[in-house]
Amino acid sequence: MTIIEQALERATDTKGLLIAEDAIDGVANMFANMFPNSRPIVIADPTTWSIAGEKVNTLLKDAGLNPEEAFILSDRDLHAEWKYVESLDKVLGATDAVAVAVGSGTINDLAKLSSHHCGKRYMNVSTAASMDGYTAYGASITKDGAKQTFSCPAPLAVVADISVIAQAPADMTASGYADLFAKIPAGADWIISDALGIEPIDSFAWELVQGSLKSALANPSLIKSGDKKAIYSLIEGLIMSGFAMQAHQTSRPASGADHQFSHLWNMEHHTMDDGTTPSHGFQVSIGTLMSTALYEQMLKEDIGNLDIDACVAGWPSLEDQIRASREVFRDTDFPTIGETELSAKYVANDALRHQLTLLKQNWPDIKARLEHQLVSFEELRESLRLVGAPTEPEQIGISRQRLYSSAVKAQMIRRRFTILDVAVRTNSLDKWLKQVFANEF
Repeated sequence: MTIIEQALERATDTKGLLIAEDAIDGVANMFANMFPNSRPIVIADPTTWSIAGEKVNTLLKDAGLNPEEAFILSDRDLHAEWKYVESLDKVLGATDAVAVAVGSGTINDLAKLSSHHCGKRYMNVSTAASMDGYTAYGASITKDGAKQTFSCPAPLAVVADISVIAQAPADMTASGYADLFAKIPAGADWIISDALGIEPIDSFAWELVQGSLKSALANPSLIKSGDKKAIYSLIEGLIMSGFAMQAHQTSRPASGADHQFSHLWNMEHHTMDDGTTPSHGFQVSIGTLMSTALYEQMLKEDIGNLDIDACVAGWPSLEDQIRASREVFRDTDFPTIGETELSAKYVANDALRHQLTLLKQNWPDIKARLEHQLVSFEELRESLRLVGAPTEPEQIGISRQRLYSSAVKAQMIRRRFTILDVAVRTNSLDKWLKQVFANEF
C-alpha cells in the first residue's frame, strides 16, 4: 500500500486524491464519484479562474454535471478573512450545489469553512504548491483582528495537477517549500514535547509528515525551476502534512514555533512598505530560521548540568505571566490572548521540576533525537535562498528588533509547547536570543 493509500485509508475527511500531470482532466469523474447526484459550483478568484477554474467549469459542464454559475471572489486584497466567509456563506447557502474550490490557501480555507457553515462537503483543485492546508482539518481565518483556526472538515476530494502547479509563480512555490521545511523544527518541537511527557508523538501522523520530508526538500533549485518531478515531491509532502493534521485533528504534526511567528504577524496586521502582506510561507521561512537558530543554542548548552533549582526559583507565577502578557499586548486587537494561552500551558513548580528533571536526565537521548531531526542553520538558510524564499527578516518587512520581540510575544499566543517554552522554562530565552542575533541574524 502506498503512503497516499495509507493516508486515505486513515483520513477522517478526505477520501479522494489525484496528483498527476494533467490531473484536471479527471476532475469531473472525481466529482461524480465523490458527490453522486450533486451538482458543482466553482469558487475561484480572477487569477485561479483564468489558469484552471474556467477549464474546470467547462469540464464539469461537458460531463453533464450542470454546474451552478461560478462565483469569483474578485476583491483585489482578498485574504482569508471573516467578511469573505460571510460573502461565500450567502452564495453557498442559496444553492444546493457543492463547492469546487479552485485555488490555494485563501480560496481553500474560505470554501472549507463556508461549506461547513452550510452543512456541505467540498472539493479542491490545487493551483500552487504554496502551503500545506489543502488536506488540513480546520480553516485559518482572521476574525476580530486575530488569526484563528476554525474547526471544519478537510475537502472530501483533492485534485492536484502538476502541470498547473509547476507553472505557478515562483514565489508561491518558494512559499510552499518554506512551509514544508518548517516541519523539521516543528518535528523537533514535538520530540521535546513527547520527551517531557507533555504531548506524545502520534507515530502515524509523524510518519506521514517526516517519512519522506528531507528527500522532498533536497532539490530547492529544481523546485524553483519548475521541475515536475521535484514539484510532485513538494506537493505530495504538503498534502501529506495536511493528512497528518487531519488524522491528528490538530496542526501539531506540521506546526511549531516556526508558525507562531507568522500567526503573530498576521494578528498584528503586518504589511510591508508597499502595503502588501508577506505570504504565509515567507513569514514561516523567517520563523523556521528563528526556531532552528534557537535549537542550535539549546544544543550548545550543558543540559546535563542544568540547575533545576534555579530554573524553578526563577519561574514566574501565572499571575505574573498574565500581567506581563497584558502589558505586551496592550493596545492590540488581542489584549487577553496571553492570559488564555499561558493559562492553558502553565504548570506549577512541582510539575516544572518534573519536566526539567526529565530533560536533564534524558538529555543524551533527547539531544541525539534532535540532532537527527534538525538541519543546520546554514543548510536551512542556503536551501531557502536557492528556492527563492526570504532568509533575512527585512525581506518581509520585519526589523531585527521586532524579530527579537516577536520571539517573546510568540511564546505567549499559543498553548502549544515548543522551543520557545523550553527557553522560557530554563530561563534561557533572553540569553539564547542575544546569541542568535550576535551570530545568525
